[in-house]
Parts: sequence; C-alpha cells; structure tokens
Amino acid sequence: MPHDGQDLPQSPLLADILALTESALPEVEALFAEGREALRALVTVGGKLSAPALEQHQFAAHTLSWLATYTQALQQMRAWAGRLDAEGKFGEMEALLLQIGFGEYLAQIRGGIPMSQGEMARLGDLGLTAPAPSAAAATLMASGNTSLARTRLVALMQDNHGRATFGASGLDDELEMIRDQFRRFADERVVPNAHGWHLRDELIPMEIIDSLAEMGVFGLTIPEEFGGFGLSKASMVVVSEELSRGYIGVGSLATRSEIAAELILCGGTDAQKAQWLPGLASGEILPTAVFTEPNTGSDLGSLRTRAVKVGDDWQVTGNKTWITHATRTHVMTLLARTDPATSDYRGLSMFLAEKTPGTDAIPFPTQGMTGTEIEVLGYRGMKEYELAFDGFAVKGANLLGGVEGQGFKQLMQTFESARIQTAARAIGVAQNALEVGMQYAQDRKQFGKALIEFPRVAGKLAMMAVEIMVARQLTYFSAWQKDHDKRCDLEAGMAKLLGARVAWACADNALQIHGGNGFALEYQISRILCDARILNIFEGAAEIQAQVIARRLLD
Repeated sequence: MPHDGQDLPQSPLLADILALTESALPEVEALFAEGREALRALVTVGGKLSAPALEQHQFAAHTLSWLATYTQALQQMRAWAGRLDAEGKFGEMEALLLQIGFGEYLAQIRGGIPMSQGEMARLGDLGLTAPAPSAAAATLMASGNTSLARTRLVALMQDNHGRATFGASGLDDELEMIRDQFRRFADERVVPNAHGWHLRDELIPMEIIDSLAEMGVFGLTIPEEFGGFGLSKASMVVVSEELSRGYIGVGSLATRSEIAAELILCGGTDAQKAQWLPGLASGEILPTAVFTEPNTGSDLGSLRTRAVKVGDDWQVTGNKTWITHATRTHVMTLLARTDPATSDYRGLSMFLAEKTPGTDAIPFPTQGMTGTEIEVLGYRGMKEYELAFDGFAVKGANLLGGVEGQGFKQLMQTFESARIQTAARAIGVAQNALEVGMQYAQDRKQFGKALIEFPRVAGKLAMMAVEIMVARQLTYFSAWQKDHDKRCDLEAGMAKLLGARVAWACADNALQIHGGNGFALEYQISRILCDARILNIFEGAAEIQAQVIARRLLD
C-alpha cells in the first residue's frame, strides 16, 4: 500500500510459507521426471543404456544429477520444516531459512544451477523448457530470497544464544547431546590449535587421537559385540560435522576407521572380525585406506599394484598415492590385483595389510615399503603420502573374506558411508567458515560501522546459513536411509555433491568478507579455504559423482 509516495517494505517472512513450499514441490518433481526421460532418450541405444552416449551427453547427464539433487534437497527441507512445525519448533529463523532456500533454488532450477564457478546446469542441456511457474513457485521466487529476508535472518543469527548451528537441526535430543559434547571438545581442544598445526604442517598430536579414542569416536558405529557403541550413522554424521567444524583433519581421523570397519563387517570372515574390530573400535589399531594409484585417479578398476601368492601368503609390488595418515597406522586396507590375466575390477582383491607405525625419524620401518610425503595446500593434519611396495609381505589370513577377486565389490559397499561422512565433514567446514566470517564481520569496522551492517556482507552470511541447512538436511536424510537399511548410494552421492560445493562457497565468501586480511596466512580463514577445496575432489570428484548419480538415476 502506498504511503507518502513510498511503498512500505514487505515483511521478510512470507505468510503461509509451509503451504507455499508444499505447493511448489510437485512442479519441481515433474520437471525432474521429464528431465530423466529426456536424458534416457539421449543415451539409450538398442534399448540399453550406452556408456559412450552418456559420456557424449555429459552436460545433459550432469544437469540431471544436479536437478535431482536440488529436487531431493527441497523435499528434505520441506520435510524438515514439517517435522519442526508438528513439534512446535518451527520459528522465525527456520521459516526464513526455508523460504530463502526455496526461493533461491527454484530460481536456479529455472535460470541455471552452478556446478562449479564457470559451469551451469541448465534445463536447455536436457532439451527442456520450464513451464510457467505456479502461483506458489512464482511467489517464492519473487519474494522468498530478498534483501529484507536475508537481513532479518542475519539479525536473528546474531542473537543465537551460543547455539552451534543456525536454526533447529530437527535431530532428536540424544543426537543433540552428542553434538554438544563434541562441539565443546572441538572448541576447547581443537579450535585454539588447528591453525598452528596447519601453518607448521604438523600431524595432529597423539593426545588428541587418544582423547577421541576415549570418547569412542573410532568405535561409534561398530557393533557392541565387537567393542563399539553400535550407534547410528546419524551419530557419526553429527560427530564428523562438529569435529570438522574445529578442523577437518580432526573430523577426518575416524573416516579410515569407518571404512576399515565397514569393509570387515561386510566382507570379512568371523575370525577377521574378531581380530580387527575391537582394536579399531578402541583406537588401539589405526588404519589407512590404500586404494588410489598414480595415473588412475577415480578409475580404480585399472589398478596395477600386484599381489602374488607365495606359499600361503602374499607379496605386494606397486605404487599407491594420496594415502592419508600412512605413517602412524597399524593396518592398511590395501586394494591390489591378484589375477594378472585381468585389467579391470574383476581381478582385484582387498587385504588387511599389517605394518609397523613409523616415527618422525623412520616414518616407514616395515620391510618392503617406502613412502614420500606429498606437500599439500590444506587437509594437512594427517599428511598425504606416495607409497612404494616391493615384495611387501601380507599374511594369507589377511585376504579380506578369504576369497580373491572380491576387492572392488567389497570397496563399493563402503561408498555409502564414506560419502555420507564426507558430506558431514563438508558441513562442518562450511559451518566453520560461516562462524569465522560472521565474527570478523561483527568485529571489523569500515566507514563508521561494522561490516555485517552492509547488505552484501549480511547477504553472504545469510546464504551460507541457508545452504548449510539445505546440505545438512540432505545429509541427515542419507544417514537416516542408511540407518534403516535402505539403499542410499544415490542420496549419499547427492549429499556429498552439494555439501562440497557449499563448503567451498562458504569458505570463499568468508574470505571475501575478510578482504585483504583473508589472504594473510595468519588468519584462519586462509586455512579453511584450503581445507574446503579438497572436498570436491576426494571420495569421488564432483564430475565423477555427477556421472555416478546420472547412471543411478537411469537404473
């Protein structure tokens, strides 16, 4: 209504936001369904999915992957809001997170979803033209993500009473208690030291690892019968998120234990479970994952490292690279080729290869293996290595499952949990960037006022909070699927794909808020930016992840 020649500012909170978002979902779901059939027509040859055609139409395939990810993300944001509303916990902050998220993602679906800084997923890549939006979608796109809404959200974020996250997470009380416990640990033991560890390129001190072992981090999801806590994947997500908020290296310490334990639980013999799982759960046995090789990258099926049987045992020869935390560990989950007649995944076997932990003076004391450190930009707390094996001995009893040729299949069974955890680590890094960026924006004064009072600075912080919540709900959903014995490789892949992009965007925007100071090594945002960058690469590079999602969508 006009007033003295001016329009009154619209309330930043849309009325009936729950009804609007519920009404907007069906057209997004219909657009995704249409896109899937459009891609299927492009890549089907002779009634079957054609791998060459899928590669030829890679932009269309990856557009569908991102469209599917956005569809699932919006579904989970709406489900989250509905649960909170039913519990009487859907407040103004949650409503703003929901409306801004929907307004922005609906607009991106129609205008272009950013796959990376220079690549957009557009409906035209699938040969689609978006129909006229419904009244609900049009309202959300026009009025959901406004400067007023973002400003109000940031005002609420500044009065957040010390909570770890912005907006109710939707988790139960037990999981929130776990979050509080590990948040305190991160704030007291990790945050004050993380930047020093990074700048000095130091390994995370053993006393931190010992403390995490005492808290049960390494046995969180291992069944109680093997010395673990038998908790849910959701608990693993919350712990990984909070520890990674302190420092991604600390948040990643349990990743290798999670992978090793899942390999043994899914593919190991009873004797192997009894031998290895209690030590993994207690932290007395630290594992490392030894899969990747030079010149193979994500193409694990073409691995060349050979394991040759000598009597009842094996000897391993070959090279591995990007092996995290390789010096301190006691056992390697080692993927090697046991059938020399093969050149693909069918000839690969998994070994539980024992080694002696190294020291600073002698990092690799075990006969038959040597290692060279790879100097890296970030993700430094465990260090990366290239390993060389020359007749390295592995006991015959340590062939996982006691059967050759099952290595790749066994590894694939771990991908769901690994990608869920990586998504959780991404959320933690993103949350760290948001908190550091917000604190700087409150403290730094320019032109007579705090940076946070400038709309574009506030807008950056608001979008960080929104996208973190979107990625968080997608990750929690994938963990819920896993905990309920549902196939979730698709959901886990989507969570990892979106979470990694969000972490990088948050770190980049937080550094921008710091201005020139963000480029100085003394400011921790410089470390957070470097740490965030790896998330789009490991556990499946974004391009590989999008390709895997596309293939899965066409199953």
